[in-house]
Amino acid sequence: MSLYKNCLFLLFLLIDINAFVSGDVNFTASEATNQLKPTLSSSAAGVVNSAVFKPFVDSVFSLSLLSSFPEDLEISDYCVELLNVFGQRYVDYVKCLVPAARPVRVCQNCFSTYGKLVDTYQNISSDQMGPGNVSCRDSLLRSDRLMLVYQLYSNLEDLWLKSDCDHCVTEKFQSLTNATLYFMTTLNQTITCFDKYKEGNHTELCKNCKNTYRGLNELYGKMEKNHTLCIDIEDAMNMTRKLWSKNFNCSFPREETVAVIAVSSFMLFLPIIFYLSSFLHSEQKKRKLIHPKRAKSYNSLMNIQDKLS
Repeated sequence: MSLYKNCLFLLFLLIDINAFVSGDVNFTASEATNQLKPTLSSSAAGVVNSAVFKPFVDSVFSLSLLSSFPEDLEISDYCVELLNVFGQRYVDYVKCLVPAARPVRVCQNCFSTYGKLVDTYQNISSDQMGPGNVSCRDSLLRSDRLMLVYQLYSNLEDLWLKSDCDHCVTEKFQSLTNATLYFMTTLNQTITCFDKYKEGNHTELCKNCKNTYRGLNELYGKMEKNHTLCIDIEDAMNMTRKLWSKNFNCSFPREETVAVIAVSSFMLFLPIIFYLSSFLHSEQKKRKLIHPKRAKSYNSLMNIQDKLS
């Protein structure tokens, strides 16, 4: 019995020792884990605060410094305000141009906004001093190689000149010229006549709208000779002519057609008449020249015979 008890005691002792050792190992591992966490945190913080990241922070700080320069290099508040006004009026003019692209109405719809843009640019490019005796020409137009303000304005100015809008707009962009307004009125009358008869027989349209369309053509011809056309009028006339000839298949004989045919026929037969008259004249001249020569030779022959006899 005593041996049995001793064996049981030793067995329980071994179990307790094993449990104690396992608990000590687990504690040691958990303790080691808890000790590693602050170590990693401190090392990460050390990396963040290390010199590797300092140049990035310094570079951001240095970039923020680039936004300010000495006062003698900065443009004045007056020039900044003038630049903002130029940008706003530039946008307004472009917004007006895009819807006026087709059909072309760039002159009659946008001359007012273009005039405001021109006034602003003239204030920028002028030698006259603004408030505080400040001129914005050098600082806004010539301070860099790109010259962005000048390039933007030049592009729109070229567009205005190519459109010949000066022919249809009065000086200082006050209004459309009287000739342009009269043409638009005549054009509207012609288009109204087209709309009135286009649903029915086009023969009626050609007959009833002939005089109105003829008057519009004559007015366009006069304006072309006087150099008072702009792109709006040219495009409107082209569209009207296309409606008249292509869509409605209309035409009208011109009064000068008979004269043109007569002159062309005369010019066609003129070489024939010239060569025929030249031929007849030369034949008649030959006859006149031959007769005296024969008479002269006959008289010479008679004289020789008389002498011989």
